[in-house]
This record gives sequence, structure tokens and C-alpha cells, in this order.
Amino acid sequence: MTSTAPQTTPEPQATPAPGWPTQPTVTPFDPHAATLAQRLAVGQLLADAFHHTHPDDPALLPETEALGLTHSLPTERKEHLVVWNGDQALAWGNVEYDTEQNTHMAHLRLTVHPTARRRGLGRAVMTELLKSAAAAGRHTLTFGTSSRSPAGEAFAQAYGAQPALPMRQSRLDLTTLDHDLTTRWQTRPHGDPFHLHLWQRVPDEYLTRVADMMMVMNTAPRGDLEQHDWTITPDMIRSWETMIEEANETRHMIAIEDTRTGRLDAYSETFWMPERATLVYQGATAVRPDARGQGLGKWVKAAMLDHVLHACPGARWVQTNNANENAPMLGINVALGFTPYSSFTEWQLKLR
Repeated sequence: MTSTAPQTTPEPQATPAPGWPTQPTVTPFDPHAATLAQRLAVGQLLADAFHHTHPDDPALLPETEALGLTHSLPTERKEHLVVWNGDQALAWGNVEYDTEQNTHMAHLRLTVHPTARRRGLGRAVMTELLKSAAAAGRHTLTFGTSSRSPAGEAFAQAYGAQPALPMRQSRLDLTTLDHDLTTRWQTRPHGDPFHLHLWQRVPDEYLTRVADMMMVMNTAPRGDLEQHDWTITPDMIRSWETMIEEANETRHMIAIEDTRTGRLDAYSETFWMPERATLVYQGATAVRPDARGQGLGKWVKAAMLDHVLHACPGARWVQTNNANENAPMLGINVALGFTPYSSFTEWQLKLR
């Protein structure tokens, strides 16, 4: 990785291989029933598309992306679609939704191989995704676009989607981390009732409390997204942990407990893979509304960065997303040295 400045790469023009269909055929795809070679073909598509937009980042692993196609919670449903050219996946999309919560919503994903764009494949897949969502009774659809792939925004606008939650993607160069600042933010007053925990897998005795803590993310800004609160359960957490471990990823969680009550009042989590060692992804960070103003957000963020420095060998960058309207967390990240990398927008499309 040589630069964190936002950049775009000119869209390559399609060079049809012999036998390429002139009209794309969109085929249902079941990752569980597919062969390993078929899953790997889709994984390769996702890896190639990522490399096109993030050429300086550590590459995605096709094997890991293929495995991720099979991952879902028991209450989730995912319908996949692929455009094939022989054994090569030229385009992939899926619609995913929960059968018990936010039952009016579905989330869409769509990727076209960089060498197969501007040939109508994205439109063909999108048409089928919208049909699948409608058949499932989902009329509020969301999907994301990045400034690193500018064509995505134009694609969203062409379908009448609205930019519901604009976000800033930022990166911190760990070699520039202000250690005096992180030390100050981790200095607590004498007799402080708060205690810090560090976990990769949540201990059984804290599982219910962690689920309750994670639901504080329901207080995070939603912009114009018509999304109801999500309920997090201990079973969900265990399922997520299993999927993370299967992907050879490490999730580091730091939680802050109020020892007077046993309640967890703040947490932060990061995700790291040794095969992509230079880049760490910052996940959620949250503080309970009635526990804010006590420095817990700064404490948990500073403690996490210090932990990453020795627990993630080879890490150079930490990437995070902030809703543009989330000024408090954005302010903490700016103070820590996070600088703009790109923008990400969560779009909302209403089918009726």
C-alpha cells in the first residue's frame, strides 16, 4: 500500500472472449449446492473487482470470499445470481434479508467484473434482484456505493435510489499514532468504577450482556434509512464468531464494564487477517447514552489502537466508517489521526 489518497482507476473496456454471450443470461446460484470450483469463480470475481478499485490494498482471497458466500445466520435468507461465461463468473449479485426483523427491508449487492462492464450485465442482474426482493415482500431496499467506483453512484441514481446515509471512510497510519494522546485517554481517575475487558471470543458469562451492549448501535445515526431497531441475541454472536473463525479472521473486542452494576457501558471491535496483515478494519464503537461524557469512548478507542499495535503483526493502517452526521465519533477519530480516504453511501430504493 503506497497511498491513502482517494483515487479512481479508469473503467477498462470489455474485450469479449470467444463465445461470450451477446445477451447476458442471469442464473440462480446456490453456494451450498455449487461445486467448489463454482464458488471459487465467484470469489475470484469479487477479488478482481476489489483489486480494481483498491489496487494498493492487500488483495482479497478468492477462497475466503467463496467461503463467505455460504455464511448466514439461521434467520437470514440470501438469494444469489450469477452471469457465467463458461467457467468464469462475469457478474454476481445477491439479495439478503432477515425473516424475523425489519421484514420490510432487503439489502442488495452487485458486482460486475472490471473487464465485463458496460455490456448490460449489471442491469440484467439488478432486474432479477428487484424481482426477487419483490417476490419476498421486501419493498425497502438498501445497497452501498463507494467513491472509488464512481459508476456505482450513477447506477443508483438511474434506478431512482436516494442517498440515505452518506459516510466518510477514514484511515489511520499507525506509524503516526500519537502515543502521548492514547496514554492520556487511557488514564482513569483514582477509584474509577469502570473495568476494561479484552476478548476474541466472548466468555459465556458475558454473552447476554454483550448482546445487550451491542444493541446500543441502534442509537447510531441512520440518516433517512427506514430501518427499525435490530435485536441482537447471544446465538447471533456465537454464529458470527464461528463465521469469523472459519474465515481465519480475528475479531478483537474491548468492552468496558461498570463494576458497580456489572453492566457493559462501551465497546469497540476490530477485524484483522494475517493474510491481509497491513490493513485492520474498525468495526462498531458505541457508548451507552446515559454513560457518555465520562471519556469511555476515547478510552476504548485508544486502548484498541494500542492493542492492535502488538496483536496484529504487520498492521499499518486502520480503516473506519463514520456517518457524516455522527460528529462525536468523527471528532474522536480525527483527533486520533484518521484522515479521509474515500466516501461510502448507503442508498435506499423504494419499490412502492
